[in-house]
Amino acid sequence: MAATAKRVPEGYRTVTPHLTIRGAAEAIEFYKKAFDAREIRRSAGPDAKLMHAEIQIGDSRVFLNDEFPEMGASSPFALKGTPVTMHLFVEDCDSVFDKAVKAGATVAMPLADQFWGDRYGLLVDPFGHRWSVASHLKDMTPEQMRAAAEEAMKQMAKR
Repeated sequence: MAATAKRVPEGYRTVTPHLTIRGAAEAIEFYKKAFDAREIRRSAGPDAKLMHAEIQIGDSRVFLNDEFPEMGASSPFALKGTPVTMHLFVEDCDSVFDKAVKAGATVAMPLADQFWGDRYGLLVDPFGHRWSVASHLKDMTPEQMRAAAEEAMKQMAKR
């Protein structure tokens, strides 16, 4: 078979998150409001559930589909949580964070300047997925980061 197609299609990265969501169509609208997502495509099944959808946030694509428990596709609600966090680097994390909260996300960790050099906060979207939002503030060497982590842990132990 001759290789005629790009192995990583144009517009995609080598790692693409794929979220299973209870209410994927509603989630697309939330991501548009919260993160300025752009809808690329959607494919609905016979029962109007989304079998596959794609959005783009910044320079990255995200795949989505509705829950299909009979096929092992369960949302965070069915699983009673998620161990996965989607990390979003942005120019202005304060405005993105505030916009997401106004769109319906809940704050799991308020924004703050962190010892590792980022301004960082954590949100949970209305569909149970976790999103960290960050802006990188300063570059640090491994030694600087290690020292900053030790100091941060000392401060936490004092509380």
